[in-house]
Amino acid sequence: MEVVNAADSAGSTDFIKKAIAGATEPTTFAIGTEINMVNRLAAEYPQHTIFCLDPVICPCSTMYRIHPGYLAWVLEELVAGRVVNRITVDDAVQANARTALERMLAARP
Repeated sequence: MEVVNAADSAGSTDFIKKAIAGATEPTTFAIGTEINMVNRLAAEYPQHTIFCLDPVICPCSTMYRIHPGYLAWVLEELVAGRVVNRITVDDAVQANARTALERMLAARP
């Protein structure tokens, strides 16, 4: 939370994309999200300086691992009656996590 509070702005992936696309003057963006997205944005908007907040290990370093093949494997395991990679959330954060998840699932382009 300290990093978010210190940031000039903070938001979702869509917020980040729109902020960069909307910048009319060359701007520097330090982004704290999945490294492949940062690299794509840097390539798409060469007029800006765009880099990951942590060049060694991004705070979302495993997001790129979510792909159709992995999702298919998890769904096939569920159909077979096996639960793999179960995610648990502490009771103290469940309500806020559920709200965030419901908002993401309800979002429409």
